[in-house]
Formats: sequence, structure tokens, C-alpha cells
Amino acid sequence: MNPLYPQDPETETEAEADVPGAIPDDDLREDPVAAESDAESAIPEEAAPAEAAGEDDGEPNDAPSPEDVLKDRLLRLQADFDNYRKRIDRERKDWAVFANEKLLKDLLPALDNFDLGLANGEKAGAPAALLEGLRLVQGQFESALAKSDITPIDAGGLPFDPNLHEAITHMPSATVPEGTVIAQTRRGWKMGDKLLRAAQVVVSSGEPA
Repeated sequence: MNPLYPQDPETETEAEADVPGAIPDDDLREDPVAAESDAESAIPEEAAPAEAAGEDDGEPNDAPSPEDVLKDRLLRLQADFDNYRKRIDRERKDWAVFANEKLLKDLLPALDNFDLGLANGEKAGAPAALLEGLRLVQGQFESALAKSDITPIDAGGLPFDPNLHEAITHMPSATVPEGTVIAQTRRGWKMGDKLLRAAQVVVSSGEPA
């Protein structure tokens, strides 16, 4: 204001208000408490992600760790290998039993002929030394089979058992009870508890009518 030309206070105020770019006095006198409050309200918005991250870190994580995954795979592989080994052992035993069974079935006709030859030699009065030699060979043969748990079935004089015996005929008998084996015409054989071949027998039908 020019001291030489005093102006009215109201006119001066209006002139200052009309100056372009002038900052209002109200803005210059901003309340410091309100400004501080605005700054504090802005802080949680910026820190919100960090707090959220802290909450996520504190929550339990149900996802398995890489060590647990590898341990589980190792246990599964070990179980699979144990099952494979057991299956191979079982198959190997089954093949061994099958091979022994096939070999014995191929030898059974020869054993039958050996038994028939020994029985006919005894009936025909063959030399005792020959018969004794045949019995020794027969005993050795049966001992070798017994080492593989292969044993003969002798049914003479026993009650007829359809699980072990094969009845080729029935014959009346005054001395042998009904249902009892009178004679055995061919020996049967077992491999352990498994029946390889049933014994062929003649069964008594009781006293003659």
C-alpha cells in the first residue's frame, strides 16, 4: 500500500483476494493437530501389507516339506520292493514245486513197472539175491524222493478214502469189512500235502449175498 495514497481497508482486502495465485490465509493457518491426525491415518494403510504378511507367516502351513515328500516316496519304494521280492520268492518256490511234480509224474510209470517186476519175481521164485538187490534199489529210490517230501500212499487194509484212493472195482469178501480196501493195484503218491496221484484199489462190498 502506498503511504501517499491511503486506501480503504475493505478495498485492500478485496484486492488481495483478487490477486491470481494467492494462497488463502486459512490454508496458511492449517491446524497442526489435524495434519498430524491425517499423517497417522495414512501410516496403517502403508503398513497394512507388512502386517498382513506377518499374519500369514504366523499361520500354520499344511503343505508337506520337500523332506517329507522324499521320505514318503522312499517308504513307498521300499514297500513296493519288498512286495516284489516276496512275489519273486513265491514264484520261484512254485516253479520248483511244478518242476518236481512234472519230473515225478514222468517217473511214476517206471516206478509202477519196478513194483510189478519185484512182485512177479517174488511169485515166480526168483533168486533171493536178485530180489534183495531190487528191494535195496527200491528203498534208495524212495529215500531220495522222501528228501523232497514225496511219499507213497499204501492203502492195503485201510478204510476207503475217496480223497486218496481210486476204486477200480468192488468185490464181496467174507473177511474184509465193507468199505475197506482189499488190495492195492497201484501205489499213490503225495508231494507234501498235495495229492499227485491217487492209489488204485479194490474195495470190499461186504459179505457175499
